[in-house]
This record gives sequence, C-alpha cells and structure tokens, in this order.
Amino acid sequence: MKEIFIQYKPFFTFLIKFVLFYFVFAYIYNQFLDQFDVSKFELDSITKMVSSHTSYLMHLFGENYSIIPNNNEASMKVIYNGKYVARIIEGCNAISVIILFAAFIFAFASNWKKTFLYIIVGAVLVYILNVVRIGLLVWAIYYYPAYEEFLHGTVFPLFIYGVVFILWVIWVTKFSKYAK
Repeated sequence: MKEIFIQYKPFFTFLIKFVLFYFVFAYIYNQFLDQFDVSKFELDSITKMVSSHTSYLMHLFGENYSIIPNNNEASMKVIYNGKYVARIIEGCNAISVIILFAAFIFAFASNWKKTFLYIIVGAVLVYILNVVRIGLLVWAIYYYPAYEEFLHGTVFPLFIYGVVFILWVIWVTKFSKYAK
C-alpha cells in the first residue's frame, strides 16, 4: 500500500488539495446562501448583482431588457422586448463554477502569488463571460424559443465550462509547477 501511495503521490496530492479546497469554499458559499430565506422568495445578493450586470450589458447594446424580482420564487424575471423570457436563479450566478475552477488551480499550485492572481483573474473572467452568456441566452431564447431546452441545457453550459477547461489547460501548461 505504501508503494502505491509513493508511486502515485502527485495524483493523491492533487486530489486531496482539490477536494479540500472545493469543500471548504462550497461550505462557505452555502453558509452565505443560508442567510437568505428562499421560502420568502429572498434571492442572494450575488445573483442579484449578476442580474443587474446582465441588464447593464444588454442596455449597452441598446436592447429593451429589464429585470424584476419574481414574487413567486427566489429569482429575477427577465423581461426582453416586453416579454417575460427567462428567470435568473442562484444557480445562474456561476459561483459554483468559479469554486470548481479555483479548486483545480489550487490543486496544481506552485507559487502562491501566481496561483492567487490566476484564480482572481480567472474568476473575474468567468464572471464576466457568465454575464455575457446570460444575455446571449435570453436573446437566443427570445428569437428561438423552440430551442430553449437545447440552448439552456447544452449550448450555454458548454460555453462556460469550455472557458473553464481552457483556463485549466493554460494553467497546467504555462503556469503550474508541471509546466515544462
């Protein structure tokens, strides 16, 4: 058993660091969410901020886009060209994706300053691209409502997870201690 651990030490080290980071930050995030009463339709402040930034982005492009609190659930209603098109819920804010991204980077950490900076820059990039993703998704659902399930369930998750995967590849090949 000891020989196996020695032989696969880099893998086990990665796995332990990844799992610890992920669960610690997922726990912290869940503690944050616990302060909002979903039964009273209270939406967390991060999701509200994402909704607001998406609205701002759409207005930059001259779109008729607005968000209003949903009185029937913890979400924001998205009104596009006068039509209720979508809702933004806690899962749309990309925090869980950012935690997953950061856990992987942390697990391959070498220099702490470089690791911290990469996590911050990557998290900001994922956040911004998520806002763009929501805006594009609303636009696409408005003009192509028959494809809503495909767009929401396949195309746009591939977009955000694809970006995270590319950031992981860049980290491992260019910045981590395993980069050649």
